[in-house]
Amino acid sequence: MPLALTADQAALAQAVSGFADRHHTREYTRKHTDRLAAGELPTFWADLVALGLPGVHLPEEQGGQGGTLDEMAVVLAESGRALLPGPLLPSVITSAIVASAESVAVVSDTLWRFAEGGTGATVDAGHGVRFAEAGSSGETGPVLGAAAADVLVVAAADGDRIRWFLVERDAPGVQIETCAGSDLGRDLAVVRLRDVAGIELTGIDTGYAEAVATAFMAAEAAGVIRWCSDTATEYIKARKQFGRPVGSFQAVQHRAAQLLITSELATSAAWDAVRGLADDPAQRTHAAAGAALTTLGNAVHAAVECLCLHGAIGFTWEHDLHLYWRRAMSLAGLGGSAESWERRLGEVALGGPRTFAVPLPETDSSFRTWVSEILDRAAALDNPTPGKIGDHDATNTGPRRTLLADSGLVSPPMPKPWGIEAGPLEQLILQDEYDRHAIAQPSMGIGQWVVPIVLQRGTPEQLARLAAPALRGEEIWCQLMSEPEAGSDVASLSLRATRDGDGWRLNGQKIWTTLAHRCDWGLLLARTDPEAERHRGLTMFLVDMHGAGVTVRPITQSSGQAEFNEVFFDDAFVGDDMVLGEVGQGWALTLETLAQERLFIGGVRDPGHNSRIVGIIERGEYAGSRENALRVLGRISARGATISAMNLRETIRRLGGHGIGPATSISKAAASMLHTDAAAAALELIGPAAALNEKDCEVVLHELDIPSWVIGGGTLEIQLNTIATLVMGLPRK
Repeated sequence: MPLALTADQAALAQAVSGFADRHHTREYTRKHTDRLAAGELPTFWADLVALGLPGVHLPEEQGGQGGTLDEMAVVLAESGRALLPGPLLPSVITSAIVASAESVAVVSDTLWRFAEGGTGATVDAGHGVRFAEAGSSGETGPVLGAAAADVLVVAAADGDRIRWFLVERDAPGVQIETCAGSDLGRDLAVVRLRDVAGIELTGIDTGYAEAVATAFMAAEAAGVIRWCSDTATEYIKARKQFGRPVGSFQAVQHRAAQLLITSELATSAAWDAVRGLADDPAQRTHAAAGAALTTLGNAVHAAVECLCLHGAIGFTWEHDLHLYWRRAMSLAGLGGSAESWERRLGEVALGGPRTFAVPLPETDSSFRTWVSEILDRAAALDNPTPGKIGDHDATNTGPRRTLLADSGLVSPPMPKPWGIEAGPLEQLILQDEYDRHAIAQPSMGIGQWVVPIVLQRGTPEQLARLAAPALRGEEIWCQLMSEPEAGSDVASLSLRATRDGDGWRLNGQKIWTTLAHRCDWGLLLARTDPEAERHRGLTMFLVDMHGAGVTVRPITQSSGQAEFNEVFFDDAFVGDDMVLGEVGQGWALTLETLAQERLFIGGVRDPGHNSRIVGIIERGEYAGSRENALRVLGRISARGATISAMNLRETIRRLGGHGIGPATSISKAAASMLHTDAAAAALELIGPAAALNEKDCEVVLHELDIPSWVIGGGTLEIQLNTIATLVMGLPRK
């Protein structure tokens, strides 16, 4: 997905893209590198201004377009994707900082200048400029856009506080010396100030100014990364080796899929950084640091991956790739060191995770009122009976669970009377009301994805027997798919179902069945026609896990726990009345079962990796320095928050009426990698304590439990295959 979410933002992105195409921006950069480095404006700058792009985010009363910072970020993302040369980025960073000041008259005049095509650059507090009675003095490091700037916004230290000043480029005491920058499309310069008297801009929050610069640079970097991913994908689709497109080779597919994941995470982090500008300082730092680490921190990596997928052609001067690579290096360097951002994010993460409140466009309160009334009644009840898959309120049974099930609030997307046919908005309102009433949302465990297909495809007789006990948590379901020789390749299964009178005899084995030893029913896929093709001749059965001929044998895991099982079928009988759907429709029903998860909205909350590392820090259990521990927390926090931001973006798209996008598949793969890395980070953090037995060290226990997270939902390799072929359209053969 591009940075744009709404139809208006998409149109804005298209306008920028069209402008860049008309003005051949990459060719312009190649021809006019020296002019751009000297600070000369591109010849198309007047056309850019006429289109209103530099003032998208500025108020209409100051000559701008009256848009939002989000919309400006869309412009920057597309300018990054098109590699737009010139001082647009430093100018809009500067104008956004000026717009936050309280100096009304000065701000108004200055914003008019920016809206009419004036240019600017920002000398932030990191450059160490000092303020004395005579004015601001100091020599900066490289400042983006300073040679092209009409005005400078300078942060100067006055004792313990930072003061901000508006300085004309040609003011006495200002000297600007250009540097040879890695980015060939715009200027870089050192600014020397000697007793420069500028106009003070009061009310600027230095933290906010830094966050604006970081968010806008990240937006542009997200566009650069997007170009790298798109360009590499198109190349490997067309390039042939050994008579085949190189995009059909699995190793290449996986590399391209990883690059797409990098791009989507970068886009989500940049979007969240802009969204976070309106938040309190701690949350703003969360978002800005996440973008610095996830977007700016991965821009160079994305360019190198694009080069590797191109091979030698990507290493030539004639190919555009090196222009993007150079811009990525420039943005990453100007964004600040990863170590510093990790430490800062770790500090704020100790106080809590990034929050992801979902904006709910409610126009009718009747649904919320109805839900609230039911939950008011539920709050007066309890669930006294421990659940079969866990003793906590989400799985326990009793009057509360029965009320929620009978009201359709256990599996809300399902058809009535079992659900309430809830769409994305209704599900989010329901989630919000569960939280407000402090009631755990009921869970059916694995049955959360199994029971819905039974509710949708079951006969009236099957539903009368099975639906209510499942929803009430009285009977638990498992999914019987994998076999010893048929893991991810479900269609190659060999468990046989042979016709016997008015039913079928099951013979064979299933494996890795989660919690089968606690389940009452299983959704089983069996081969009913051994002569048919792989995906044909399969049938779905509803199996009594306590029936004759069914043997469940727990598998002891490396952690000593036994959550998975082997299930053996020895002439187990299943009547025709327990066939789900039609005989031979099993593969279609399997795909429907796997798609059930996509009907449910969720996943925009903290993924929970932070709490383990926070606990280690708070208890002082880290083996190295506290600073290193904070960096670990910051690094893991950034990745978890970015995945949540991606899920939030997908939720907003769904609320806007869009169909289900690729974010679900990409998020799963990213979460799988994060599970592994977060567990390893905690293990490394505790040092010698990692040598303790899992009974004495929870971090060790969690590490040993990682397979249930990264294999149980489908291995990363299978997830990458899915992304490569179904999302990116790479050839299977």
